[in-house]
Amino acid sequence: MTGAVTISGPERERIAAALAEIACAAGEILRRYHRAPCPHALKPDGTPWSAADIEAEDLIVAALAERFPGIAVVAEERTARAQGATVAPADTFFLVDPLDGTRDFLAGTPDYSVNIALVAGERPVAAALAAPGLERVWWAGTKAVEAPVTAGRPGAGRPVHARSVPEAGLLALGSRRHGDAQTETCLAALPVMETRQVGSALKFGLIAAGEADLYVRCGPTMEWDTAAGDHIVEAAGGCVVVPGGGPIRYGQHGPDHRNGPFAALGDPSLAPRLTLPATCGTSVGRPTLSAVP
Repeated sequence: MTGAVTISGPERERIAAALAEIACAAGEILRRYHRAPCPHALKPDGTPWSAADIEAEDLIVAALAERFPGIAVVAEERTARAQGATVAPADTFFLVDPLDGTRDFLAGTPDYSVNIALVAGERPVAAALAAPGLERVWWAGTKAVEAPVTAGRPGAGRPVHARSVPEAGLLALGSRRHGDAQTETCLAALPVMETRQVGSALKFGLIAAGEADLYVRCGPTMEWDTAAGDHIVEAAGGCVVVPGGGPIRYGQHGPDHRNGPFAALGDPSLAPRLTLPATCGTSVGRPTLSAVP
């Protein structure tokens, strides 16, 4: 695999289904640690890691190596442990976040996820997003699918579709532990009826399933936070846009893999009405790890 054009639709569907299996298996590790003693500490950037992150990532990386040998893997915890070592991703590579929403996970809430995406030619082409705490999993090759998680495996899948703008107004999803004034300014320009706080990349799955309308993020995120959800929302008929209205380009952000501002939209017609800032602001309202039980 050297680029998006070389991967057929049926192959992308096969890869996505395999990623869903791997994400659900990793989710079983997280479920064992959830609401139980889980050793954790702070990384140099101030974000938390836990024993659950490491064990789940080890499973994912080993499974990807077995099923897709020769494809590079950029995984959050391995990147953090490399302490800034500059390794340029290949044209085709996996992005892995073994536990997105670690703070919510350590606090005992169910809003955490496992994110795996295959990127080819700067864009994800197959992805899976598992929400073990909710026993739900989404995946997408050329189309978006959701399934219940049963005994650590995906159940029978059903197609999902993002919804058009509801007449009653928009349901926006916000981050429970992150917030910034720029995001609030963007939302104020749209007919938002309600803002609901949801942790992790689960927000992308809810938009893809037609259960919410938008997620605007002007604070810092990383490529592994967004790639899987980005692809699933797009495959469900929505879009994820950056300032200027284009898509996120992956593998372009240097060794730290940091994204700029973006918005995930269930209805692409919202994109021209949204003005994202050129650069990320500083997140506010983030608790220290010592405040997490």
